[in-house]
Amino acid sequence: MDFIPRIPINIWTNRAIEYLQVQWASSFDQFSSFLKSMIEGLQDGLIMIPPALFILIVAVIAWYLVNKKIALFSVVGLLLIENMGLWIPTMETLAMVIGAVFWCIVLGLPLGILAAKSSTAHRIITPILDFMQTLPAFVYLLPAVTFFHLGVVPAIIATLIFAMPPVIRLTDLGIKSVPTELEELGKSFGSTFWQMLIKIELPVARPTIMAGINQCIMLSLSMVVIAAMIGAKGLGGEVWRAIQRLDSGNGFEAGLALVIIAIVLDRITQSFGSKEYK
Repeated sequence: MDFIPRIPINIWTNRAIEYLQVQWASSFDQFSSFLKSMIEGLQDGLIMIPPALFILIVAVIAWYLVNKKIALFSVVGLLLIENMGLWIPTMETLAMVIGAVFWCIVLGLPLGILAAKSSTAHRIITPILDFMQTLPAFVYLLPAVTFFHLGVVPAIIATLIFAMPPVIRLTDLGIKSVPTELEELGKSFGSTFWQMLIKIELPVARPTIMAGINQCIMLSLSMVVIAAMIGAKGLGGEVWRAIQRLDSGNGFEAGLALVIIAIVLDRITQSFGSKEYK
């Protein structure tokens, strides 16, 4: 195949990145400052909460929304994290996950609704989501670092790209799965587009949408260790430090803390997708 000229995708990509750096440098810096202040403020706020009070709040939420077993697991798990001396990294990780999931919902929910309502938008968005989900996560880090330097901001951007597709896909699926009878009933009463969306379609699609948000949270947590490679702190930083030192013990402790947080968040968010809270 030597007779076929090589398509210079790498050169085109580098030129596109250089162009964006030159033309949009100030915009990237402003956005980076905004996002950094948001995440760091959230981290500081969580760290300021006394561990005992935080554990009590989580236990009450878990008991009310799920059951007493998950509440007990939350208490024991969070106490174990405090005992291992990983409380501050855990709060830093939790803040990054909350920030990433917040933006995934803010951006993903409208795109999912648009994809459900417009076949043209669906045809455009679907291949983009395929690209986002299949491209290796490490590839996201290169342009993220180029535009936003090292630290928490490129970590959040890479997490957004990696974790947003489930929110868009399942919002699209949930709205399309609303029974035709309900839509016809709403139209027969003269409901407007927004009334149909807010009072009928979104409530009916809530379990499916929450499943997408649940997946988004799990994917965000899975990006924590990878994000540590570009300067993000938290539990991922602890794991990455343990890898560099070949310290299996501390690496296992940080991994265990991630598992505890993942289970608690998973069970609580699953309850929001149920028809009735337990």
